[in-house]
Amino acid sequence: MASNCGVEIPFRLCETPCFFRKSLLDELADAGRELILQLVNDPQYLARSNASIPGAFNVPNEPSHPMFIQVDFGLVKNAAGQLKPKLVELQAFPSLYGYQPVLAQAYIDTFELDAGLRYYLGGHDAASYRALLQRAVVGNHAPENVVLMEIHPEQQKTLPDFLATENLLGIKTVCITKIAKEGNRLFYERDGLRIPIERIYNRTIVDELERENVTLGFDFRDDLDVEWAGHPNWYFRISKFSIPYLKHESAPTTWFLDRMERVPDDLENYVLKPLYSFAGLGVKIGPSKQDIDAVPPDKRGDYILQERLHFAPVIETPFGPTKAELRMMYMWTEELQPVLTIVRMGRGLMMGVDHNKDMEWVGSSAALYV
Repeated sequence: MASNCGVEIPFRLCETPCFFRKSLLDELADAGRELILQLVNDPQYLARSNASIPGAFNVPNEPSHPMFIQVDFGLVKNAAGQLKPKLVELQAFPSLYGYQPVLAQAYIDTFELDAGLRYYLGGHDAASYRALLQRAVVGNHAPENVVLMEIHPEQQKTLPDFLATENLLGIKTVCITKIAKEGNRLFYERDGLRIPIERIYNRTIVDELERENVTLGFDFRDDLDVEWAGHPNWYFRISKFSIPYLKHESAPTTWFLDRMERVPDDLENYVLKPLYSFAGLGVKIGPSKQDIDAVPPDKRGDYILQERLHFAPVIETPFGPTKAELRMMYMWTEELQPVLTIVRMGRGLMMGVDHNKDMEWVGSSAALYV
């Protein structure tokens, strides 16, 4: 993977890919699609979600639907012992669209697996997936006028994905602090030349901008002459903010902290989550009443209390049964469609790679099917 991506992978790769029934992956993909459309097609929800967008980051020219959406599911067993998807969270923001196909193919190549194994969803193969990603990210522009925008990308754990995306699409990754504004146009520097930016593949997380107090050369609220591949407003509209509004058998019981009539007595069966953190930052599993009381009254609307999910350990490994969280990845250009699955394996309390350190047979994996 280091050779394929051009950089060492800064998080743990699981020793094994995961093999799933196509019917189960289809069930998860359909459930995710239903959740997304339930939100996007609901004018009342969209009006309520206006409150989720911070004034300083309310970007003009918002399209009618997001372009990139991720829906994370855990697998739980129902009363009949059947595996069923349960929503963990969802986010209208790009994920590892460059990295994940490289990882899935690396498993097949390295272990000399059956060449007939597949990992693309929605009827795609490598060629059609690349064409779809090109259309979504680059559009009708020259690749040099399209940038993947991130904060200090060389320091991010997702750098392998940025480099894989560069290799696939021919665009450049540019630090948001290096982008300059002139009039209503944006520019970046390449080989000593100022290159106009016509389209942005946005990978910038707002809470990281605020946490690091990053100084920018432009304002997100400016009416810029630029297209967004992944409009920033949808990061807020479809997020943990959405979960209390969802009505679906896969959606766990969830409340906004400021709208709860009383705190449950069995807090060990719940998870406290800040709305706009990333990679599990600030999440408390089985919070204490003191944890909840510690949230300032004016910030309680920025937290949810969510039913805790008990994932079924479905993957046998040399270190015992291991849980799998499946991220269903979607793109929405002409139509909403699933394209890939990310698998995170773990035996810790949380499934992210940061929460399964010093373990083996856990980490970043891929879903393969016949």
